[in-house]
Amino acid sequence: MVLPTIAILVGLPVMLWSAGKFVDGSAGVAKHFGVSPLLIGMLIIGFGTSAPEIIVSIFAALEGNSGIALGNAFGSNIANIALVLGLTAVVSPIAVRSEIIKRELPVMLAIVFIAAWQLMDLVLSKDDAFTLLGLFVLLVGWSIWQGMKGSGDSLASEYSEQIESSSSPVKMNIVWLLAGLVLLIASSRILVWGAVEVAAHFGVSDTIIGLTIIAIGTSLPELASALIAVRKNEHDLALGNVIGSNMFNTLAVVGLAGTIHPTAIDSSFFYRDILIMVGVSVALFLFCIGIKKQGRLNRLEGGVFVLGYIGYTWYLINSAFI
Repeated sequence: MVLPTIAILVGLPVMLWSAGKFVDGSAGVAKHFGVSPLLIGMLIIGFGTSAPEIIVSIFAALEGNSGIALGNAFGSNIANIALVLGLTAVVSPIAVRSEIIKRELPVMLAIVFIAAWQLMDLVLSKDDAFTLLGLFVLLVGWSIWQGMKGSGDSLASEYSEQIESSSSPVKMNIVWLLAGLVLLIASSRILVWGAVEVAAHFGVSDTIIGLTIIAIGTSLPELASALIAVRKNEHDLALGNVIGSNMFNTLAVVGLAGTIHPTAIDSSFFYRDILIMVGVSVALFLFCIGIKKQGRLNRLEGGVFVLGYIGYTWYLINSAFI
């Protein structure tokens, strides 16, 4: 039990650190070879904070631990909205532009409903997985098209400034890219092994571990990015990171896990966790629309999210030991 605990405590921070270095190195190398800042921002940095989720889920699926893979993906979606945006809004209310309400939020909701509809039969099949991956390709193409038209400038321009401010030599970027990738893979495997062993020791399902420890841990990059963004008054970036990450988790992470290891899911997972994911996504949309004042996620709404997430996590932990 000591070694699995150490594996989690060491694997998680190493994984998060290496993911950041991998993204930084990838962006630097892409810039050196003339890739446009728009593509770097949307494809590398825009979805970069989801690197921990996708690597963990891939290795979990390869090892037959689909509970960790799906729990990590959908649990991260819940944590991103209820914990990350909730805490961020408590610290500083998040202003929401009308373009996000009209475009990104409805797209995220549509993706969430499609995934929930696919899993109503309690099976993640290869057909379901390939459909999600196909939608992911369409989403990336649509995002690039929107950005080239200029309607994606708010998020892409922020990333462009970050890319242009980086002056590391290409050799150093290559070193960070390779080192980050190796450490990301190694630490993810260590984390998955530790999580499975802890779950077995306490007699709880690996799904619960994926929904709690791993989901919260892999959502830390989003939390750090959101808090930094609102401190700089870049509210679009804080909200955009979470929306982009949730779409990536639902389409790419679940899609890849399903192609590797199609699986049946427990009815409790669908009627509890997936429906909660749908619920917090709808609540985010309604909060952003607002009743009296459109375009703001205020402290009260953020507090509701945080308290709801604490209650949800407490219920998961309690139910695991009953």
